[in-house]
Amino acid sequence: MMRRLALALFLLACCALPAAAQIGRNCTVTATSVAFGTYTGAIVNSPGTITVTCGNGRAYDVALSAGTSTGATVTTRKMTGPAGALLNYALYSNATHTTNWGNSAATNWVTGTGTGAAQQLTVYGQLAAAQYVAPGSYADTITVTVSGTRINTVTTTFAVTATVVKDCVVSATNMVFGNYTGAVNNTTSTVTVTCTNTTTYTVGLSAGLATGATVTTRKMQNGAYLLSYALYSNATHTTNWGNTAATNWVSGTGTGIAQALTVYGQIAAGLYVTPGSYTDTITATVTY
Repeated sequence: MMRRLALALFLLACCALPAAAQIGRNCTVTATSVAFGTYTGAIVNSPGTITVTCGNGRAYDVALSAGTSTGATVTTRKMTGPAGALLNYALYSNATHTTNWGNSAATNWVTGTGTGAAQQLTVYGQLAAAQYVAPGSYADTITVTVSGTRINTVTTTFAVTATVVKDCVVSATNMVFGNYTGAVNNTTSTVTVTCTNTTTYTVGLSAGLATGATVTTRKMQNGAYLLSYALYSNATHTTNWGNTAATNWVSGTGTGIAQALTVYGQIAAGLYVTPGSYTDTITATVTY
C-alpha cells in the first residue's frame, strides 16, 4: 500500500512540469487606436499604445500589419474613405518618425524581453502633408502580432482614423507687361489652385490698389499717374475676370492635385500716359 502511494505522488509531480512550462510561454497584448482627428493638408502626428505582458526573460517580437486597405504595405499604409479614396499614413517606433514599424526584422519590428509585468510601447502615427483627397471619414485596421521562439503567438487589432475636411491652397505668378509703346500689349500670369478632391471652388481677382479702380477697369500706378489694364479668363480677351459671379469669377472642382489657371492681361492701344514704371497688386481669393 505504501509503494502504490509513492508511485501516485511521483506521477503527479511529473505531470505538473509541462503545465508550469506552458504558463511561462503565454503572453497577452492590447492596443489603443491611433486617432489623427481633423486633417487639412498639414502634417498630423498622433500616438497610440501597445501593451505587452510576457513571462520574465521571454524574448518577443511585436509586428504591425500593412492594414486592410487596397495596395497598402508596411511602409506605405493607407486609410480608406469615401468611394474607396485612400489617405496615406505611416507608423513609426520612435518619436522622431524615422524608424518604420513593420512586420518582420527586415521592416523593423520591435523586440523586447518580458518581465512578467505589463510593458507599454508607443506607436507614433503620422499623416504626411499635402494630401488633398476627398473630404470625409477615413479608417484602417492594424493587426498587432506578438511572437517568439519560446512564447505562444498572440494578436490584437487597433483602429487608425482621420477626418479630411475641405481645403484649398493658392499661389500666383507675377504678370509682367514689359514696355508699353501705345500698341496693344498682351501677357499672362498663372494662378495655381490645389483643393481636396471633389471640392468645388471659385477664384476671384480683386480690383487692385489704385484709387477708382474696379474689377472691370483696373489701373496700374506710377505715383499720381494711372495706366488702365484688364484681366481676362480667356485667351480671346472677352471674358472679364472679376471677384463675384456677376463679374465672372472662375469656378472649378478640386482633383487633389495642382490646377493651373491662366490669367490673360491686356493693355489697350492708344493710352499715352506719362512715361515711367507702373505697378499694381491683385489679390486672388479662393472660396470653397
